[in-house]
Amino acid sequence: MKFQKIPTLVFLIFLPLLLALGFWQLDRAEQKRAWLEQQKLGLTAEVVRLSPATTEPPAALKFKRVEAQGRYDADHQFLLDNRISDGKVGYFVLTPFILEGSGKAVLVNRGWVPSGPDRTKLPDLRIRQMPALVKGRINSFPGVGIKLEGAETPAAGWPSTVQVANSDILSKRLGYPLFPFQIELDKDQPEGYRREWRSSDVMPPAQHVAYATQWFALAFLLSMLFVWFSRLKHDE
Repeated sequence: MKFQKIPTLVFLIFLPLLLALGFWQLDRAEQKRAWLEQQKLGLTAEVVRLSPATTEPPAALKFKRVEAQGRYDADHQFLLDNRISDGKVGYFVLTPFILEGSGKAVLVNRGWVPSGPDRTKLPDLRIRQMPALVKGRINSFPGVGIKLEGAETPAAGWPSTVQVANSDILSKRLGYPLFPFQIELDKDQPEGYRREWRSSDVMPPAQHVAYATQWFALAFLLSMLFVWFSRLKHDE
């Protein structure tokens, strides 16, 4: 069998690439299975009673139902900027909730609000009914695709806009400690905004497996074409 230099080089470059893409999709499928299983277990687990003594790591608490007693710090709120809902730009409202009998707080994500045409005019975030109990779901802070330098630094004034929520930095701005996660406020809780919390509306594991199958099929086709072409040249 005669191997041509350029076709062989192309084969050796693209075959590992196609195989890597296939295995990457299989890995993504496994990650999604674990993510969905964690979410399912969190929703069926016993409700967490959040207190200053709660020490479980965020990964162990993620997606669990939670209740906390205390009060909102309505004078010091954060607006997580550049959040999209139905194609519109807005903010997530992160309000500190100071736990009863302590100086420690957790940021409660009260939902999404639209930004107006004038970005210098921030939404009215006043709390009309001050609840002593909040209920919701523990989750990590929303991420971003590309994090720019300074994105974690909150703007001056209140409410303070910020691109990326970092509990350590926001804690320094507030002057009291924060838990390293947020509570996504339940839809039936008062003093909230639009709350369409991400649940299982992600690409299912089966879709990743289907993509992996396509990449492996392309790798097989490439191999067959390479063998066919090499034999063709050999017979000439």
